[in-house]
Amino acid sequence: MYCCFLEHTWVLLRFNVQYCFYYEFKVAFIHLNVSLPVEIFSSPLAGDITQKGYEKKRSKLIGAFLPQAPGMDPSVPHERRTPVTPGSSSRYHRRRSSGSRDERYRSDVHTEAVQAALAKQKERGKMAVPMPSKRRSLVVQSSMDAYTPPDTSSGSEGEGSMQGEGTPTSSQSSINMENWISRAIHGSTTSSTTSSSSTQSGGSGAASRLADVMGQTHLENHSAPPDVTSYTTDSIQVERPQGSTTTSRSTPKYGNAELMETGDGVPVGGRVSAKIQQLVNTLKRPKRPPLREFFVDDFEELLEVQQPDPNQPKAEGAQMLAMRGEQLGVVTNWPLSLEAALQRWGTISPKAPCLTTMDTNGKPLYILTYGKLWTRSIKVAYNILHKLGSKQEPMLRPGDRVALVFPNNDPAAFMVAFYGCLLAEVVPVPIEVPLTRKDAGSQQIGFLLGSCGVTVALTSDACHKGLPKSPTGEIPQFKGWPKLLWFVTESRHLSKPPRDWFPHIKDANNETAYIEYKTCKDGSVLGVTVMRIALLTHCQALTQSCGYTEAETIVNVLDFKKDVGLWHGILTSVMNMMHVISIPYSLMKVNPLSWIQKVCQYKAKVACVKSRDMHWALVAHRDQRDINLSSLRMLVVADGANPWSVSSCDAFLNVFQSKGLKPEVICPCASSPEALTVAIRRPTDDSNQPPGRGVLSMQGLSHGVIRVDSEEKLSVLTLQDVGTVMPGALMCVVKPDGVPQLCKTDEIGELCVGSIATGTSYYGLSGMTKNTFEVFPMNSVGALISEYPFTRTGLLGFVGPGGLCFIAGKMDGLMVVGGRRHNADDIVATALAVEPMKFVYRGRIAVFSISVLHDERIVVVAEQRPDSTEEDSFQWMSRVLQAIDGIHQVGVYCLALVPSNTLPKTPLGGIHLSESKQLFLEGSLHPCNVLMCPHTCVTNLPKPRQKQPEIGPASVMVGNLVSGKRIAQASGRDLGQMEDNDQARKVCVLCCSLRAWFSSTPSTLARSLNHGLWGTIASSLTCVQLHKRAEKIATMLAERGHLQDGDHVALVYPPGIDLIAAFYGCLYAGCVPITVRPPHPQNIATTLPTVKMIVEVSRSACMMTTAVICKLLRSKEASAAVDVRSWPPVLDTDDLPKKKPPLLYKPSNPDTLAYLDFSVSTTGMLAGVKMSHTATSAFCRSIKLQCELYPSREVAICLDPYCGLGFVLWCLCSVYSGHQSILIPPSELEVNPALWLLAVSQYKVRDTFCSYSVMELCTKGLGLQTESLKSRGLDLSRVRTCVVVAEERPRIALTQSFSKLFKDLGLHPRAVSTSFGCRVNLAVCLQGTSGPDPTTVYVDMRALRHDRVRLVERGSPHSLPLMESGKILPGVRIIIANPETKGPLGDSHLGEIWVCSGHNASGYFTVYGDEALQSDHFTSRLSFGDTQTIWARTGYLGFLRRTELTDASGERHDALYVVGALDEAMELRGMRYHPIDIETSVIRTHKSITECAVFTWTNLLVVVVELDGSEQEALDLVPLVTNVVLEEHYLIVGVVVVVDIGVIPINSRGEKQRMHLRDGFLADQLDPIYVAYNM
Repeated sequence: MYCCFLEHTWVLLRFNVQYCFYYEFKVAFIHLNVSLPVEIFSSPLAGDITQKGYEKKRSKLIGAFLPQAPGMDPSVPHERRTPVTPGSSSRYHRRRSSGSRDERYRSDVHTEAVQAALAKQKERGKMAVPMPSKRRSLVVQSSMDAYTPPDTSSGSEGEGSMQGEGTPTSSQSSINMENWISRAIHGSTTSSTTSSSSTQSGGSGAASRLADVMGQTHLENHSAPPDVTSYTTDSIQVERPQGSTTTSRSTPKYGNAELMETGDGVPVGGRVSAKIQQLVNTLKRPKRPPLREFFVDDFEELLEVQQPDPNQPKAEGAQMLAMRGEQLGVVTNWPLSLEAALQRWGTISPKAPCLTTMDTNGKPLYILTYGKLWTRSIKVAYNILHKLGSKQEPMLRPGDRVALVFPNNDPAAFMVAFYGCLLAEVVPVPIEVPLTRKDAGSQQIGFLLGSCGVTVALTSDACHKGLPKSPTGEIPQFKGWPKLLWFVTESRHLSKPPRDWFPHIKDANNETAYIEYKTCKDGSVLGVTVMRIALLTHCQALTQSCGYTEAETIVNVLDFKKDVGLWHGILTSVMNMMHVISIPYSLMKVNPLSWIQKVCQYKAKVACVKSRDMHWALVAHRDQRDINLSSLRMLVVADGANPWSVSSCDAFLNVFQSKGLKPEVICPCASSPEALTVAIRRPTDDSNQPPGRGVLSMQGLSHGVIRVDSEEKLSVLTLQDVGTVMPGALMCVVKPDGVPQLCKTDEIGELCVGSIATGTSYYGLSGMTKNTFEVFPMNSVGALISEYPFTRTGLLGFVGPGGLCFIAGKMDGLMVVGGRRHNADDIVATALAVEPMKFVYRGRIAVFSISVLHDERIVVVAEQRPDSTEEDSFQWMSRVLQAIDGIHQVGVYCLALVPSNTLPKTPLGGIHLSESKQLFLEGSLHPCNVLMCPHTCVTNLPKPRQKQPEIGPASVMVGNLVSGKRIAQASGRDLGQMEDNDQARKVCVLCCSLRAWFSSTPSTLARSLNHGLWGTIASSLTCVQLHKRAEKIATMLAERGHLQDGDHVALVYPPGIDLIAAFYGCLYAGCVPITVRPPHPQNIATTLPTVKMIVEVSRSACMMTTAVICKLLRSKEASAAVDVRSWPPVLDTDDLPKKKPPLLYKPSNPDTLAYLDFSVSTTGMLAGVKMSHTATSAFCRSIKLQCELYPSREVAICLDPYCGLGFVLWCLCSVYSGHQSILIPPSELEVNPALWLLAVSQYKVRDTFCSYSVMELCTKGLGLQTESLKSRGLDLSRVRTCVVVAEERPRIALTQSFSKLFKDLGLHPRAVSTSFGCRVNLAVCLQGTSGPDPTTVYVDMRALRHDRVRLVERGSPHSLPLMESGKILPGVRIIIANPETKGPLGDSHLGEIWVCSGHNASGYFTVYGDEALQSDHFTSRLSFGDTQTIWARTGYLGFLRRTELTDASGERHDALYVVGALDEAMELRGMRYHPIDIETSVIRTHKSITECAVFTWTNLLVVVVELDGSEQEALDLVPLVTNVVLEEHYLIVGVVVVVDIGVIPINSRGEKQRMHLRDGFLADQLDPIYVAYNM
């Protein structure tokens, strides 16, 4: 017979002995004032009690989730189950055999729900998630040899679960699930979690082949990536484009590393290309609807706000009323204080046993009588008041706080010390024994002791001996602890009090009795103060509600130092002269049945346990025959407020009912440190108060309402009541956040208690005290419900009919994700229900939330068993993710597995949650497996930007204004006229200059230094020597090379004098020189092909080099790298002819090519630009004017002389201006980092030039040597300008740290500045000597992504410092233009930097004939405004800003700020990101990240980090990198690659070669330590 109900809410179950095994589904009802649909509940009590009826109803309920075999009737069960009779406990035998299950979270119905959810996910056809890749060394290190088996005594909250010794293994005895479940498990593994894994990093042939194919066919074509779903083990032949060769590498693979084939037949092998492809496909079908495509300008409202679901359940009940407990009965003989009670029993019944302690064999170790307790407590009281300090200055006075440090196996010593403190009127603060100096949470305990002003710690003799000692035998000061005097309380160490001394026993008053510590969610430890009157009232309330009487025996398994164990086992027991049998935790680990044996042995009336103790008893009870629990009248379940304790209670009753256990004996209670006992179920035979059950929808609970789920009938939470309100107390339920307003009857809220018997304050924290202990609940109209304050309990729940309290979770375990509430314990239960569980330790799972991007994100950390494989763990992890998603409709942000025994523990072996969270956030957790799922969790990203059509030119252009702003254009000072009008000088100004210096002065033109202690001069060159040497080289080119005017010559020289001579020799002979970096002797295979490419692309007719490099080019290694037969003729300039050339070449046209400048850009493009004689001379003149270079000057140059400004400074400027150059090859600094600075100091140089790589080398290499350099006489005070030559945004952090580091050596911070050049113009800006200092502005990084400049104050959130790139060179004009429309932009607007100058390059030089494509780089015109001027496009984004400073001409100074290269910028979510910004954020996240590079592939952001640390730290970086990129850049990282130091390629200018890195990644050549694919 089914009962029909109205709309919704929750249900209660009358507990019936006969049918209690139906606890999974069956619910009976009590009259409710708010009702609910009845579908999910059927009651076997109401007639239909046959097994067949149960099965029929059950299959009807879960039929929707079963994968049906064809033609099968869903109502017919798949397997006949043996009927369960009350006497049969076979079901529990089956369950028990899986021994290690943490039974607090056990629920068969939940397990079935999880399996059904997984099966449903399988039906949806989930995508295969790529498995992370690990280097083999990392796998070997995390193998089973590396770990000791963990201490299995643990639990998520308090103490823990236990591996049942001697029980069958879980594999042979897992719970008997139906066939469909096992089919679902085995079936779903193929589709949902199969993955190609390769853990060796040698690279995979298929991946490299794929990368080669992709290299030939441009990646742009792969806009729709192929579908990766099926796997094949056949070897796949890849057709190669003509002319390419394949070298197939076969390497042993770790794990399952088959090739995969995509849907359209493209083979993707290897762990990189294939997995990224797989990941792309996983993300192709978004789980949630895509965000609306529009862009909101207001940054404050940029983040997508979670819109409440209009269909979400809302509370509809009436407003609840405060519940009042029964009146606290006044019993005439109740003592007036606890000390008075002790005095009474100690004198009236001194022989009565008070406490019996057990040893680890279960034998009574010691019996403390009331007489001994009384006399010893007096002794302790006397000694702490009179024997510490001096008579005049005692250390302790009444009211002072004292720490009690006693181990868990010595309750007698603790009890004596506690009552001694009460008698002495000092305040005991019981804490755990610190085992090491670095215990989890120990520092916070120390903070509590310090804030309480504790100076004395009472302890036992054994404990004192066991504390860590220093070599001198003293107890060291624990980290964060105050200095303590350790005082042993054993009687033999104490003085006897004089006969006339007697403690003053007062009535209970408002003084503090004791302080109980409480660990908060964030790990901080607070002290809850309990007054003497509250202590007494609480004992009276417990005595009344539990019906305690004199001389009853009580078995206590709980921690006696705090909470329920303290209240029942130490305090209330003494008030009622009860006998406590204390079971230490160590005995429970050896014999889990010990507490039951003691109940039988002592015929105990009451036992205080946790649900884990009941579970352990279930595991071990089979060996016992003579158990009789009929003496028990009350079994207090201390963690009955945990919703998952209900299954332990039911299972325990089911097994032990046959052993005399009465159903009404089980009494769950709810407690909290602040409110003490909140509610307790009364031990009664009164059928008017049956135990209650509530089967609530988890979906409803997440919205804070009480509902029965109508759709997902399996995601439910079964609650048991924790009894009624305590006597003399008032209870109400208020909304968990905001003002304390009363909840409705069908709403979940925080329980608040108004009573004398609660804590009073958090010691020393008045603000937090007010929020917790002084709460005044209000009704819906805002009126207070009571004039007395209430105390928040920290428990979430509701009060049902009959005043029964139900607890659904704790505030500390509450995680609010996307506006919905989830409880950590519920998530743990779901993870534990995922079978098979043999890969992780049950009860060693931590669940917490971290805040990322303005929302909570769920993190699950579990301890992995050492014998589980990568594949097994990964499969279990992916199934946990699916189960949590299916049951709770919430995504897990990160799931991590750590090696066994590595999660921090609480003193009783449970997981220390806040410490685990702290380690996770610091990157010190060292997981062995990580799975990040930001794509499914993060749903509040900003809306993708949609670019608006530009405004037409007519409406914005008025004279020199754009949209009301000055046009962003600026110019350097005028270059002026040449010194004379000699046309020939103008044409070949450098040759003429050299001859002029040759005839006028024999002074040294250049010195080249090599490494030595003080930088010995390797070679020097005067103008005469240079002129004569150049003439001989010109002769050689004509005679031996047979070259014509205009032929191209490749100069392959190391940095030095030879290069300069060869360059001028080419000019004298009328040839066009191309400087090429020689191949590196130790790395020919990678450096020689670049040389070959430049020689071929530049169409060089011959090569000039030294004898050493000649030999290198013809070596075996060289022939292995390139085809050496195709080299042009190679001339060795070490062997020059003696005679002079008959005639030196003089070009007739000033626009004749002077030289070609070849360089590899950061995007990996080889680009050569043509420099004419006119441009070259204009360039030299511009630099001479800007830097004031005169013949008397000495300039130190530490740059590579092969391209850009480095080449011009090295080879051209000194000849043009006549000053002396000191040339320092940057490669020499790798041997002697101080060489450059020593040379600058020794030669008293005023102007010096370097690159970022040189500056970084000095900063890192000399950071700790400034004192020794100073003592060697290094002095940088004469340096006027130190210019960093670069083609990028100025690196402010590096220049500032360089300035700070060498400030002590005399370097002026104003001296350090940067320059800016690019391919089309080798130097646009250079600070020079005169003019204002470079300025720095702060811009909003979020605005930059939208191509706008918004200036902000320093230190603003999202602010980015930008430094001016030096002053604009003479003869250079700059304008900022829109790169798409080519229209001019206004001041402080972001656009492309265009440049017009006499020293612009005249075009690209390539052999491929695509100059036309790039022609507008050199000859662009504005689309409106000044359309006549011809500009060159730099390809860099930046902006001009007019400053308040004035330049030399008296005009206001225009500063140019470079933001980044257009080629490098990444378009993601419609916004433009510059890699350097993301990289800067990532490097900041962890001390072990030394370098970082980012790039995109098929819209995925790939982050590569270099790890400077042990490989075990590699996985710590994955969550940190993901977090910081989300927080600061609103981007989800697709792939995190952890590599060794030095893997990220960097060019000679110190710029990252991100495209080379990307190619290496896709070709699987990086040998990564770890690759994580974020789902």
